Amino acid sequence: MRIFVTGATGVVGRRAVPMLVADGHQVTAAGRTPEKRAGLERAGAKAIDVDLFNRDALLAALAGQQVIINLATHIPPTSQLFMPGAWHETDRLRRKASVNLVEAAMGGGAERFIQESFALTYPDRGDEWIEEDTPVRASPYNRSVLVAEASAQRFNTDRTFGVVLRFAAFYGPDSPQTQDMIRYVRGGWAPLPGSPRGFMSSVAHDDAATAVVAALGLRAGIYNVIDDEPLRRREYFDSLAGALGVAPPKLLPAWTKFLMGSLGETLARSLRISNRKLRGESNWRPKYPSVRQGWPAVVEASPAPQQARLHHTS
Repeated sequence: MRIFVTGATGVVGRRAVPMLVADGHQVTAAGRTPEKRAGLERAGAKAIDVDLFNRDALLAALAGQQVIINLATHIPPTSQLFMPGAWHETDRLRRKASVNLVEAAMGGGAERFIQESFALTYPDRGDEWIEEDTPVRASPYNRSVLVAEASAQRFNTDRTFGVVLRFAAFYGPDSPQTQDMIRYVRGGWAPLPGSPRGFMSSVAHDDAATAVVAALGLRAGIYNVIDDEPLRRREYFDSLAGALGVAPPKLLPAWTKFLMGSLGETLARSLRISNRKLRGESNWRPKYPSVRQGWPAVVEASPAPQQARLHHTS
């Protein structure tokens, strides 16, 4: 198939593009710099520079493509997560670029549109399992996720398919956020708020990428992309500490979530999210059933440790 990928040099895209090429697809990938485009070419893709906010440019770029995969996002560094305006570029991509891409895909005759989304829009359900039909409760900082999802679902017709992949919290050795978490845990602290008994749902970058490839054969709809086994927050961080060979870290007091605005409230939710639908409708299976298996691989592939320092916010 002829496939167009945005966000192709991100932590998921740079894994998915070589997989798509290896499967025999003709992949065109967007890269913003000469260096990134050169890397995409080495991976076997045709690399182009296209402005996602320019509808005419997108219409030309997407003409004749059969599948559009939108992985474009812009996650701010950990030190800026809670700062005013930190999520502006991400919102802009979700609110404007996703709409432009869907319209260009429709105009260009594409058959399938795959949209990256975010599972941390689900409400706190305690110990209950969360499925795709659980009503979402987005926070102010991530409300634009729903705009991107709605754009993709416009693509559903009798002949075309819109697929939304709700990814859990990513982790991997080449993620700055994961490396920050490792430094915090080495320093004796778990950096995220929430009850020790609350559930955290995650997915490794490698498993997220294989889910993108699996989405080529999925029916239209929304799918959670999650490890098989979400862990309680205490076990989540203790398993990372075990992989690092350090003592279990201290958890932040419950009240700290109120210092972190809507992002802190979201991160503190208990999210026991199920991947049953994706497993039932595809051959996708995560390489790492939970972070118990994933953390050792991440630690082994991570750079030498650096001393952690907590960033205080108010």
